[in-house]
Amino acid sequence: MTSSRQRSREYRGSCHCGALAFVYRTTLELRDWPIRACQCTFCRAHGGLTTSDQEGSLVFIEHEPAMLHRYQFGKRVTDFLICRRCGAYVGATMPAAGKGLGIINVRALPSVFGQLPEPQPMDYDNESRDGRVARREQRWTPLEADRREPRPSS
Repeated sequence: MTSSRQRSREYRGSCHCGALAFVYRTTLELRDWPIRACQCTFCRAHGGLTTSDQEGSLVFIEHEPAMLHRYQFGKRVTDFLICRRCGAYVGATMPAAGKGLGIINVRALPSVFGQLPEPQPMDYDNESRDGRVARREQRWTPLEADRREPRPSS
Protein backbone atom coordinates (compact mmCIF):
# COMPACT_ATOMS: atom_id res chain seq x y z
CA MET A 1 0.00 0.00 0.00
CA THR A 2 1.43 3.36 -0.93
CA SER A 3 0.98 6.10 1.54
CA SER A 4 -0.05 9.59 0.47
CA ARG A 5 0.68 12.25 3.02
CA GLN A 6 -0.44 15.85 2.90
CA ARG A 7 -1.25 18.28 5.65
CA SER A 8 -2.21 16.94 9.03
CA ARG A 9 -5.90 16.34 9.60
CA GLU A 10 -7.65 16.09 12.93
CA TYR A 11 -10.27 13.44 13.68
CA ARG A 12 -12.38 13.44 16.82
CA GLY A 13 -14.01 10.33 18.20
CA SER A 14 -15.69 9.22 21.41
CA CYS A 15 -17.46 6.45 23.20
CA HIS A 16 -21.21 6.16 22.65
CA CYS A 17 -22.18 8.34 25.65
CA GLY A 18 -19.40 10.91 25.12
CA ALA A 19 -17.68 10.47 28.49
CA LEU A 20 -14.38 9.48 26.81
CA ALA A 21 -13.04 11.01 23.64
CA PHE A 22 -9.91 11.32 21.55
CA VAL A 23 -8.26 13.60 19.02
CA TYR A 24 -6.25 11.74 16.38
CA ARG A 25 -4.00 13.69 14.04
CA THR A 26 -2.54 12.13 10.92
CA THR A 27 -1.38 13.15 7.48
CA LEU A 28 -2.44 9.79 6.04
CA GLU A 29 -5.34 9.89 3.62
CA LEU A 30 -8.34 7.88 4.85
CA ARG A 31 -7.81 5.31 2.09
CA ASP A 32 -4.29 4.67 3.44
CA TRP A 33 -5.15 4.13 7.10
CA PRO A 34 -3.93 0.70 8.21
CA ILE A 35 -7.07 -0.92 9.63
CA ARG A 36 -6.34 -3.95 11.79
CA ALA A 37 -8.82 -6.55 13.04
CA CYS A 38 -6.98 -8.23 15.89
CA GLN A 39 -8.16 -11.79 16.39
CA CYS A 40 -7.73 -11.93 20.18
CA THR A 41 -10.81 -12.65 22.27
CA PHE A 42 -10.98 -9.08 23.64
CA CYS A 43 -10.94 -7.39 20.23
CA ARG A 44 -13.36 -9.87 18.70
CA ALA A 45 -15.78 -9.44 21.63
CA HIS A 46 -15.63 -5.63 21.30
CA GLY A 47 -15.62 -5.55 17.49
CA GLY A 48 -12.34 -3.65 17.64
CA LEU A 49 -10.89 -2.28 14.43
CA THR A 50 -7.81 -0.23 15.14
CA THR A 51 -5.47 2.16 13.41
CA SER A 52 -2.39 4.19 14.22
CA ASP A 53 0.19 6.45 12.58
CA GLN A 54 3.71 6.57 14.01
CA GLU A 55 4.10 10.03 12.47
CA GLY A 56 0.80 11.33 13.87
CA SER A 57 -0.34 12.27 17.36
CA LEU A 58 -3.10 11.16 19.70
CA VAL A 59 -4.66 12.48 22.87
CA PHE A 60 -7.38 10.81 24.93
CA ILE A 61 -9.79 13.15 26.73
CA GLU A 62 -11.70 12.21 29.84
CA HIS A 63 -14.85 14.35 29.89
CA GLU A 64 -16.00 12.26 32.84
CA PRO A 65 -12.86 10.77 34.46
CA ALA A 66 -14.84 8.37 36.66
CA MET A 67 -16.12 6.64 33.50
CA LEU A 68 -12.63 5.58 32.31
CA HIS A 69 -11.78 1.94 32.93
CA ARG A 70 -8.24 0.82 32.04
CA TYR A 71 -8.33 -2.91 31.36
CA GLN A 72 -5.26 -5.11 31.04
CA PHE A 73 -5.02 -8.75 30.07
CA GLY A 74 -2.56 -11.21 28.57
CA LYS A 75 0.95 -9.80 28.67
CA ARG A 76 -0.16 -6.74 30.69
CA VAL A 77 1.68 -4.20 28.54
CA THR A 78 -1.41 -2.35 27.35
CA ASP A 79 -4.24 -0.36 28.91
CA PHE A 80 -7.43 -0.86 26.89
CA LEU A 81 -9.63 2.20 27.43
CA ILE A 82 -13.26 1.33 28.04
CA CYS A 83 -16.18 3.50 29.12
CA ARG A 84 -17.79 2.28 32.35
CA ARG A 85 -21.18 3.71 31.31
CA CYS A 86 -21.69 2.64 27.70
CA GLY A 87 -19.08 -0.11 27.48
CA ALA A 88 -17.39 1.23 24.34
CA TYR A 89 -13.73 0.41 23.69
CA VAL A 90 -12.19 3.64 22.34
CA GLY A 91 -8.50 2.77 22.12
CA ALA A 92 -5.43 1.54 23.92
CA THR A 93 -2.22 2.97 25.32
CA MET A 94 1.15 1.70 26.49
CA PRO A 95 4.33 3.29 27.81
CA ALA A 96 7.41 2.83 25.63
CA ALA A 97 10.88 4.35 25.70
CA GLY A 98 9.85 7.18 28.02
CA LYS A 99 6.78 8.17 26.02
CA GLY A 100 3.27 6.93 25.53
CA LEU A 101 1.93 5.25 22.42
CA GLY A 102 -1.64 4.54 21.43
CA ILE A 103 -4.16 3.26 18.93
CA ILE A 104 -7.77 4.19 18.30
CA ASN A 105 -10.74 1.95 17.67
CA VAL A 106 -12.12 3.35 14.42
CA ARG A 107 -15.61 2.23 15.45
CA ALA A 108 -15.48 5.19 17.87
CA LEU A 109 -15.04 7.45 14.83
CA PRO A 110 -18.33 6.99 12.93
CA SER A 111 -17.83 10.04 10.70
CA VAL A 112 -15.20 8.22 8.62
CA PHE A 113 -16.05 4.57 9.17
CA GLY A 114 -17.50 3.88 5.70
CA GLN A 115 -14.53 5.53 3.95
CA LEU A 116 -11.81 3.29 5.39
CA PRO A 117 -10.05 0.34 3.75
CA GLU A 118 -11.05 -3.23 4.53
CA PRO A 119 -9.63 -4.40 7.86
CA GLN A 120 -6.73 -6.83 7.81
CA PRO A 121 -7.06 -9.75 10.25
CA MET A 122 -4.08 -9.82 12.63
CA ASP A 123 -2.99 -12.60 14.97
CA TYR A 124 -0.44 -11.64 17.62
CA ASP A 125 -0.84 -14.69 19.89
CA ASN A 126 2.67 -16.03 19.26
CA GLU A 127 4.48 -12.73 19.94
CA SER A 128 6.75 -12.47 22.94
CA ARG A 129 6.25 -9.55 25.30
CA ASP A 130 9.40 -7.85 23.93
CA GLY A 131 8.35 -8.53 20.34
CA ARG A 132 4.95 -7.02 20.97
CA VAL A 133 6.45 -3.86 22.47
CA ALA A 134 8.96 -3.54 19.60
CA ARG A 135 6.23 -3.87 16.95
CA ARG A 136 4.09 -1.27 18.65
CA GLU A 137 7.02 1.13 19.03
CA GLN A 138 7.32 1.06 15.23
CA ARG A 139 3.60 1.38 14.43
CA TRP A 140 1.60 3.02 17.20
CA THR A 141 0.84 6.73 17.45
CA PRO A 142 2.77 8.96 19.90
CA LEU A 143 0.54 10.22 22.70
CA GLU A 144 0.21 13.78 23.81
CA ALA A 145 -0.62 14.08 27.51
CA ASP A 146 -4.10 12.74 28.22
CA ARG A 147 -6.49 15.46 29.34
CA ARG A 148 -9.39 15.82 31.68
CA GLU A 149 -11.86 18.43 30.58
CA PRO A 150 -15.59 18.92 30.92
CA ARG A 151 -17.77 17.81 28.08
CA PRO A 152 -18.59 20.69 25.73
CA SER A 153 -22.13 21.94 26.25
CA SER A 154 -24.49 21.46 23.32
